[in-house]
Amino acid sequence: MNVTAKLSPDDLARACADAMWQEDEASRGLGMEIVEIKAGQATLAMTVQPHMVNGHKIAHGGFIFTLADSAFAFACNSRNERNVAAQGAITFLRPGKLGDRLIATAREVSRSGRSGIYDVRVIAGEAVIAEFRGHSRSIGGILVPSGPPDHDTK
Repeated sequence: MNVTAKLSPDDLARACADAMWQEDEASRGLGMEIVEIKAGQATLAMTVQPHMVNGHKIAHGGFIFTLADSAFAFACNSRNERNVAAQGAITFLRPGKLGDRLIATAREVSRSGRSGIYDVRVIAGEAVIAEFRGHSRSIGGILVPSGPPDHDTK
């Protein structure tokens, strides 16, 4: 029985996220949490901690980028195909502050062959603080095993 074939696209996306999360020391280590996962979409959150604030007393851009990149990673791996970032760019619109709960929502814009494009919006409350665009590249393989092959019992 092919286990993954019986899952809805959103349930498969969640199974892929669960598999990735187990190995994602970086996202977990920064206190990120998965808020929502769907096929081609992911929402992650992270609270700005004292060690994430720079000399201007605002969230260091590298941490905001990392949150956006993690949301991008979960979105582009949501279809049980292993993908990595080929490129990522971010535009900072407003500063994040100590104690802000940042929420990054990634959505699939395009997938073709081994390439994908994903947009990520990072917000703090109602304010958009950053926009990120990531390009993914499939590297082959799957995250969630399909299980043993179906066998005819006749």
